[in-house]
Amino acid sequence: MLPRSWLYVPGHRERMLARALTSDADALIADLEDGVAAAERPQARELLTRWLGDRPVDGPAVWVRVCPSALDEDLDAVVRPGLDGIVVAKVDDAELLHRVDATLTRLEQERGLPVGRIAVSPRVESARGLRRIDAIAAAPRMLLLGLGEADLVADLGLRPGPDGLELLPARFEVVAASAAAGLAAPVGPASVNYRDLDRLRAETTALRHLGFGGRTAIHPAQLPVINEVFTPSADEVAAAERVLAAYAAGDGGAVAVAGTGTMVDEAVARSARAVLARARR
Repeated sequence: MLPRSWLYVPGHRERMLARALTSDADALIADLEDGVAAAERPQARELLTRWLGDRPVDGPAVWVRVCPSALDEDLDAVVRPGLDGIVVAKVDDAELLHRVDATLTRLEQERGLPVGRIAVSPRVESARGLRRIDAIAAAPRMLLLGLGEADLVADLGLRPGPDGLELLPARFEVVAASAAAGLAAPVGPASVNYRDLDRLRAETTALRHLGFGGRTAIHPAQLPVINEVFTPSADEVAAAERVLAAYAAGDGGAVAVAGTGTMVDEAVARSARAVLARARR
């Protein structure tokens, strides 16, 4: 069951980590990268080692964002039974992800964990990463892709307007690469403005329409909006059920849905199945 909402939590803030386990997030991303000063990362690793060991089994999924420059230290601290996945920051090419896979495999073997259980989600944050997106998507353990848009904007020299149209090409690249590689729909970037929930809703709806399957958050107040947007409404579910019922009655051929003037073929039916799958999630 893929998350709709992913909440970033600084890896050195014990109280925030504890509260996050009872938040509305489908998944948590405990941060060992930009959210933690370099001098505090050793303390954060020790804290996350304990936190993962105490994690309740029925809470949100738990991921950790690791820093490429401290990959071995970060992975050694967090590869534990309570870890679901690794977010790899600043991925420019697939070589880094092959290093992650090799290190995860070694640590899983050493610690008696099922080999391959820990998933990986890279963050593409540069022009170089975008140019290598297909190879990145094909790397081992890949579950879903994501964009690190703050770094990408700086790298490309963009000046995004209020509607973010300047980022549409990069976002579409990630969606297309995910589909081509057979990955889950990518996760959308966080909004740094956690007070303007109307804008958050509009931006999140646009990401959903573009093909994203969820979104990261930096504050618990953002989670209800993200969860709602990425959950199909009752009307959407009912429409999908009508489409599939009509398609089934047509024995796999194109058929009209009564009263709508809409023709349904396999492509339309596939989209309807995706809606119902998200609703069941």
